[in-house]
Amino acid sequence: MYEPADRSATPWYKWLNNGGVIKILEFIQDFIIISLCVGLFGFMSLQLREMFVSLLPPLNFTRVTADILFVLILVELFRLLIIYLQERRVSIGVAVEVSIVSVLREIIVKGILEIPWSQVLATCSFLLVLAVLLVVRVWLPPTFEGVDPEQKVSEKYKQKIVNKNSSIDNQPLTTNN
Repeated sequence: MYEPADRSATPWYKWLNNGGVIKILEFIQDFIIISLCVGLFGFMSLQLREMFVSLLPPLNFTRVTADILFVLILVELFRLLIIYLQERRVSIGVAVEVSIVSVLREIIVKGILEIPWSQVLATCSFLLVLAVLLVVRVWLPPTFEGVDPEQKVSEKYKQKIVNKNSSIDNQPLTTNN
């Protein structure tokens, strides 16, 4: 005969809310971010080497400037990944700063006189929007019904560090007699 299915089994959607699954997914995500950090660090090293080679005569000012700005962009991206690993959030300010420096690098590399006027106008409006985003982000009131998520996450992380340090300091010293 037909036996009914076990009614005590957990439905699949509740299984996804289990803390173990979330921890595994966070571990995989951390592994991906750490892999990106290692790859980005290696790429920065190669780019630094190329930048020092470009300093050899004959000196091409545009190429040197572009290489320096590119290394700065890579450093900011690295900082963005580190902030994500520490605080589990993407810093909008850092992302906007990277975008601004990237656009300015392209203008410096190509030369403002060689870019068509329509593209210059579009670039200026894009930079203006990014600048407004930076300013507005600072002056906006906290979100989520009076809770600023960035501030809460930062305070939570700082509290975790303080608790970790205080638990290490409060451990009794063991002596061997």
